[in-house]
Order: sequence, then C-alpha cells, then structure tokens
Amino acid sequence: MPPAIETLHLTRRYGREIALDNLNLTVQEGSIYGFIGPNGAGKTTTLRLLAGLLAPSSGEVRLMGQPQSVGSAQRLVGYMPDVSGVYDDLRVREYLDFFARCYGMAAAERQNTVRQLLDLVGLTEKRDAFVQNLSRGMQQRLSLAHALVHNPPVLLLDEPASGLDPRARVELRELLRTLREMGKTVLLSSHILSELAEICNEIGIIERGKMVVSGSVETVRQQLQGNAKLRMKVLRDRRQAESALRMLMNEAKKADAGEEEQATDDVAERPAGLPPIRRLIADPTDPQVILIETEAVDEDQQAALLAYLMAKGVAVSEFGTQVESLEELFLRLTAA
Repeated sequence: MPPAIETLHLTRRYGREIALDNLNLTVQEGSIYGFIGPNGAGKTTTLRLLAGLLAPSSGEVRLMGQPQSVGSAQRLVGYMPDVSGVYDDLRVREYLDFFARCYGMAAAERQNTVRQLLDLVGLTEKRDAFVQNLSRGMQQRLSLAHALVHNPPVLLLDEPASGLDPRARVELRELLRTLREMGKTVLLSSHILSELAEICNEIGIIERGKMVVSGSVETVRQQLQGNAKLRMKVLRDRRQAESALRMLMNEAKKADAGEEEQATDDVAERPAGLPPIRRLIADPTDPQVILIETEAVDEDQQAALLAYLMAKGVAVSEFGTQVESLEELFLRLTAA
C-alpha cells in the first residue's frame, strides 16, 4: 500500500530565502502525524505545498501514491488553515452548504452531507447560529467540517488547537481519534507537544526548513534523549547509595578500557545484567533523589540494579525511568 503522503526532496524558495529545504516526508495511510517546529520553521509552507496552494521550487509531492496535481489536491486533500475566514451573516448550515455547492453536490446530497458533518463535529444544535457568533472552539470545529465536505482521505490541519481552552482541546483530540477510526490520514502542526504524544502515531520535528527527526513518538524520544536516566529516591544514607553506584561506574570504566576486573567480594555479589552507570546527577529540588544516567535499559536491567542496591542495604523508596517530556526535548533541540 503506497503512503498517503510522500514528499521527495521538496524545496520551496522565496527569492533567496529557503523556506523548505529538501524535505523527504512519508505518512502512512490511516496515521495521525504531528508536525512540530518553532515559528518560521516551514510547517505552514509544507502544508500549503501538500494542499496544492503553493508550487514547489523543486521536488515532488505524491498523494495516495499519485503525483500531485491541482485536481488531485482538490479531490484528495482537506485543508484547515491556522486562521479561518469567518463569513459574516452566514448561518452554520449555510456555511457548509456553500462549500458543498462549490464541489458540485446536488441538493439532496448537500443536505445529507451538512447534517452528517454537523453531527460529527458536535454542532447540530448550532446549525442555525451565525458563524461569527460561535466561540473559537466551535469555529475550529466548523472549519474542520468545511475541510471534510468532499470526504477527502487526507486532512491537513495547521495549528488546529491554537487558542482553544482545555475543554475544547480535549474535544478536538477525541474528534481526531474518530477521524482516524474512519480511516482518514491526518497531518497536523502544533506547538502543544504533550497532546501530540497522546494522539499521534508519528511525529516529525522541523527546524529552519529541514527535517531533524521523524518516527514514532517513542523512537523520536529515544533518538533525542540519548542516554537513559533512572530516578531513585533513598530514605536515608544517601552516601551509601552513591558509594555503591560509583563502584559500578568505576567497573564500567574499567570494562570500557579493556582492563580485567579483579575478583573482589563486591564483584562476586553483583547480579548479572547490570547496566553500565555513566554519571550520577543530583536533583536540586530533593536531596534524597539521585538521577542515574546510563545506557538504554530494559526492565530486567532495572530489576537487577535495584536488587543490587537493596543487597547493599540501600533503602530505596522510589525507583524508575526518568522520561523527558516532548517539550523538554524540543526546547533542548531547537535551542542549539
């Protein structure tokens, strides 16, 4: 099955300025793909290129396996801009009916389509309200219904959660999940990274027109985070815990240097499968907490390390992985 969205060396220039530089993007059918980047990174330019509203300076766009044309973009894509124009003196049902007419729908089909879309986005009770009197969240839902009028397989949503209150954001997330269940492919840009992690199959981070990293949320997190961190809280005798951990650090350094370990009692007691400890980090907010930087660890290695510490008499009250949020990773990446 071909990807729903594919770009090949896609580039867009504005004079001498390169807004998008050699972008290779693949979004599989039925996915929700989160496109992340600071202002000016090239997100909106990418969405407009995919929607056929801009012509690429070079490169190619393919939609549902087909080379993009003006006709295919209009037929296959529903585009929701970051700011939707409000049509004064139009009621909600009239707004959707107008765009259904633009796609050449007959009267009976238009009536059925408007009814179904209002039900889908939860605006049935507002069908006779004037568009300009809707709240920001309701206007966003109406704009999404507009993008769905011709039932496209691909949806491009530019900052759909911008300016929404917490309740409206939750409603938007649920609506996106419903669209995925309907088989739609969704590409959305957003700065609300924690919410992307909850609803997206994959994410991509773009910076200065270049794709920095792309993949599943967990894959991206692992690539950006580098070494893993374990968080341990001790009840008492922090020095004892640090002494045991530093011994493991020294053993890891010897192993890296190729030195043979001498058979000490400590080594004989050490369980198999311990991860190498790279660094200990003090938590400035809690003197009882030690952050342990190590390589990627699985649950067996975590269990072995915890068993080792307990055998040394270290009283551990909390122990687990320290996972950086997407916001922290994004800020660290784009601060360079």
